[in-house]
Amino acid sequence: MNRAVRMMFAAALLSAAPFAALAQAWPSKTVRIIAPFPPGGSVDQVSRILAAQLTTQIGQQVIVENRAGASGSIGTQAVATSPPDGYTIGVVFDTHAVNPTLIPGIPFDTLKDLAPVMLIGTSPMAIVTHVSQPYKDFRDLLAAAKREPVAFGSIGTGSLGHLAMTQVADLTGARFTHIPYKGGGPLMTDAIGGQVPVAIGTVFLTNPHVKGGKVRALAVTSAKPSPQMPGVATVADQGVPGFSALAWWGVIAPAATPQPVLRRIYEELKKALGNPAVSQKLSDQGMDIVGGPPEEMDRFLRGEIVRWAKVVNDNKIKAGD
Repeated sequence: MNRAVRMMFAAALLSAAPFAALAQAWPSKTVRIIAPFPPGGSVDQVSRILAAQLTTQIGQQVIVENRAGASGSIGTQAVATSPPDGYTIGVVFDTHAVNPTLIPGIPFDTLKDLAPVMLIGTSPMAIVTHVSQPYKDFRDLLAAAKREPVAFGSIGTGSLGHLAMTQVADLTGARFTHIPYKGGGPLMTDAIGGQVPVAIGTVFLTNPHVKGGKVRALAVTSAKPSPQMPGVATVADQGVPGFSALAWWGVIAPAATPQPVLRRIYEELKKALGNPAVSQKLSDQGMDIVGGPPEEMDRFLRGEIVRWAKVVNDNKIKAGD
């Protein structure tokens, strides 16, 4: 090895040394998980399940801080502007891929200011109706919506449920009138009471009420039937071939966080998901655990951004509609 090569090699080792040392030192203090939605929702629950297990694993306290508002973008901005040292991460929901298009002037760049850490898991949505309604399955609903508009509720404008039903309308010629709610609780209260004829929400949100006989499941939005809702056919099998729309949860960090630290966080999260008690709690929420590495989450996120940007733009959907 000649002298110039030796010097370049030594310089590379020296430049990498601080990052490697930082990864070895992590964690040396409390780690904060920002949940950009209110307490009680799925993002909050996933965050707290992971925080409890990580606290046990890493020997440092892991706390959850709820920073709700603007479809998750307020809490996500807090992650983007936090020190990139591995001590602040965030758990995001499917709105993370919609907000860049839905919210004009969003104060951060989703792809440049944030680093993907892990795709935790996915879940189908379920389309349900009050038991007094005449729809026995999703084909019935589609047929009715082609005759005249049918109202449906979702957890809010730009939510995955809203966009999924809008895309179904685009693909089939059905007509739906969207009724946005401020969260899953109010949505299901009105669905159970019959104030809204059709509702779409995650399996975790809807399934207890299906099992209780309060609402009837018409379809799930996954490519294959959901084991959590046996006997319920997919949208794809009921008139919209190839259709799939999944809720998802992922972990993000500030973009400048050193790669060795991001890898260390990913490894700890992977270990947490491998704990049977943790995986059972997440499965009980209707989640199919993925545990995908940063590269997988990055590919998935980019695809979701492109897909839902088209739906938002084609239908001129705006935040607050």
